[in-house]
Amino acid sequence: MAQPANLALEGGDPRLQHEKINEKVDADTPSPASPARGGIPPHARGLHDPDITFEEYYYYAQLTRAEEDSQTVTGYETNLLSLVFPPKSQGGVVKEKSASSDPVISDEEWTNASRALRTATRGAAFYLITTDILGPFGLPYAFATMGWGPGVALYTVFAGLAGYSGYLLWDIFLGLDSYQFPVLSFGDLGYRLYGPYMRYLFNFLQGIQLLLNVGIIVISNGEALSQATKFKLCFIVCCLIWAIVGFFMGQIRTLQKFGWLANVAVWINLICMFITMGAAAHTAPNFAGAGASAGATIAGGALVTPNAQGVFPPVQTSGGIPDTGSFVASVSGAMQAIFAYGGSMVFPEFMAEMRRPKDFLTAMWAAQAFIYFWYMFYGLFMYGFQGQYVINPSYLGIGPYNLQTAGNVFAMMSAVIAAALYGNIGIKVIYNNVFVEVFRAPGLNTTAGKWAWACLIPLYWAIAFVLAAGIPNFAGLTSVVAAFCILHFTYTFPPMLSVMFWMKRHALQEGEGYDPTTGQTVRHDSGFKRMVRGFMARRWWVNVANIIYMLGALALGGLGAYSSIIVLMDAFKSNRTTSFVCKSPLDG
Repeated sequence: MAQPANLALEGGDPRLQHEKINEKVDADTPSPASPARGGIPPHARGLHDPDITFEEYYYYAQLTRAEEDSQTVTGYETNLLSLVFPPKSQGGVVKEKSASSDPVISDEEWTNASRALRTATRGAAFYLITTDILGPFGLPYAFATMGWGPGVALYTVFAGLAGYSGYLLWDIFLGLDSYQFPVLSFGDLGYRLYGPYMRYLFNFLQGIQLLLNVGIIVISNGEALSQATKFKLCFIVCCLIWAIVGFFMGQIRTLQKFGWLANVAVWINLICMFITMGAAAHTAPNFAGAGASAGATIAGGALVTPNAQGVFPPVQTSGGIPDTGSFVASVSGAMQAIFAYGGSMVFPEFMAEMRRPKDFLTAMWAAQAFIYFWYMFYGLFMYGFQGQYVINPSYLGIGPYNLQTAGNVFAMMSAVIAAALYGNIGIKVIYNNVFVEVFRAPGLNTTAGKWAWACLIPLYWAIAFVLAAGIPNFAGLTSVVAAFCILHFTYTFPPMLSVMFWMKRHALQEGEGYDPTTGQTVRHDSGFKRMVRGFMARRWWVNVANIIYMLGALALGGLGAYSSIIVLMDAFKSNRTTSFVCKSPLDG
């Protein structure tokens, strides 16, 4: 992930340093190097200027795509092997020379600044997507609660739809992003198509998902560390250690240094998967952690309850949905499968950093294929050998201590990289969209902003730690995140955005559009009639399909939210302890 989402999230965008200077000057004096545009050139517009029309966004997006297609970028990737062994990201897109020496930024300098910050390759995007996903170690638990047939079917459907959603986001991004008006985040897509309230919703859900993801990683690493120390170290201390690690790792403001770590993290995950599969195939499950296994939700826990002699039932699997007593456990398990496709939330940030966003599609499909094959193989393998004793995360369900420790070490290394990524992006989303925009806090590129960043890191990780530690059911917590956030960013919002994008795009008639010489948008009609014409144009059947897709995702999200809440309520009613204790949940 060479420099992922730096433009959107780092806060060091050089264009922002000139925004206040240009705001007044350029409102009265058009840039001499650009058309009049009504006295307001692109670089003098606010990031979320309500007067910018869809047609203007679309016009500049087409110019940018044409320029990208004509650019010859030195060292550009030319074969599929570069996805696995990506070349080091070099400089951004070639800049156009500007003769302006005026302290007020010109249009050329504005667009050159945007070009310079687009440096990532499709290989970097591939590793970013695969690193961003936390799914493999929760998938065996999903199969254990859904059974062989339903598990495979649902995971396959989720994979195909996740790829389709990634395509929709890519399609929308190419139609709205430009050097003049760059798309910086998922919220920007919502703003340009539905208005400010959609941006607020997206930013809120994105912030919540990233915060809880960090908390989930803290707790899972705490469980792994407690297991590695043979439960001699107080469990809450094990979790606190990882929160403190986050305090220090989070002080890295830019994501540019995480590039090689994204590559390494993918291979670390694979090594951990191979270790746990080898252990599961040749050793007994971790019976001491049976209380946290999938079997605890099946048949009242009878399948993981030892007899009078202390002997645990044999490993069992199910072709269909196991007898859970209700559909709640199975739906909660399905949420674990959805967790494997939680990267769509930051796809726009990844594309914003690419030299050629068109190449994101190749990286995305390759990443989805990688995730589908390896995660499916791993999930089925672990379920086949451990059955109802599968624990979430699965590497905690290994019996022998030496193999437990090996798997835990690799899992902790990978997880802390992911936590640093989530924490970094999460804090920037909150800081840029709340503190900077609402409270006029200094940008992160300033000295004051850097101090603010240093102070926010411990607070952010502490909140994530307290929230996650206070929930007594790890699988329930991940289900909540999947149902309220991941599912919608991956399956609900992309088709919803696509419908509006193509309605606006196809509503354009001959003689309509943005006129750069006058800075005006020409429309021959407006209102309901225009939207109906756009909906019923060439792709009306795609719009209908996307609406059905969106409604189905909303329904599944509702079921997932209900089931995860019921699971957590049952956990609290049964007086199951939270993480604020010394005894590890894996210690009997």
